[in-house]
Amino acid sequence: MTPAVQTRGLRKEFPVGWFRGRVLAVEGLEMEVKPGEVFGLLGPNGSGKSTAMKMILGLLRPTSGQAEVCGYRAGTMAARRQIGFLPENPYFPNFLSGAELIRYYGKLSGMGGASLERRIRELLDLVRLGGEAGHRRLRTYSKGMLQRAGLAGALVGDPEILMLDEPTAGVDPAGSREIRDLILELKQRGKTVLFSSHLLEQVEDVADRVIILHRGQKLREGRLDELLTRRNEWEIKVEGLPENDRKEMRAWVEKRGGRVVGEGAPRERLEDYFLRSLPEEKKR
Repeated sequence: MTPAVQTRGLRKEFPVGWFRGRVLAVEGLEMEVKPGEVFGLLGPNGSGKSTAMKMILGLLRPTSGQAEVCGYRAGTMAARRQIGFLPENPYFPNFLSGAELIRYYGKLSGMGGASLERRIRELLDLVRLGGEAGHRRLRTYSKGMLQRAGLAGALVGDPEILMLDEPTAGVDPAGSREIRDLILELKQRGKTVLFSSHLLEQVEDVADRVIILHRGQKLREGRLDELLTRRNEWEIKVEGLPENDRKEMRAWVEKRGGRVVGEGAPRERLEDYFLRSLPEEKKR
């Protein structure tokens, strides 16, 4: 089965100015999202989640590595036809209504006539903006309503994959629950959902699998129930080893089932990140 999204060695560096070198945003990301799966990119702000999504969308060109969408190279027209995208902070013309916004996206996608009007009604009902709400101006919408209207716009072309960048950012708890329910409903309809978040409690109810990113590197990947289970782990810290010795140490660790998660500056421990993200009742 062709993966819905696949990345191999995806890396992105950004220049930071004359004589100041480059900053590494994503380092060697390996990822495979299965069709019909809800997949989360989890990590603190600045961990590389949005950069990774933009490379998959074709909005950023990777420094090295590659990404594919349904078997097509990321950024090609064939790949973009498979994706509906909702950015973290969408900006909509606030003089439009919810229905007019969806119609605008539909016409950009080449749709029109009775089929587009039928699709508008279907999507307004799907995102809980049917009736009078769909004909109100966007300037009167709450943050949660705007996110749902943007979600409807991303779905107008019936894409196979929906990509959501921090879909619950700035949304109140009730709005977050509505977006969570929409993601689960889209999964039931066979859609693949790839979304990012920095809050563990907002993804544990919807994600089938997650990748945890930190400073551009993948720390862990798997189901949340597996990642949250305590395991016996050990850590090795070394300084000043020659390259040959580092390679030998890495091979020794991997032979025994371990994994090297980073070299150089000390990194935040995964347990600390989980504890900071969990609700108070789960910390106890």
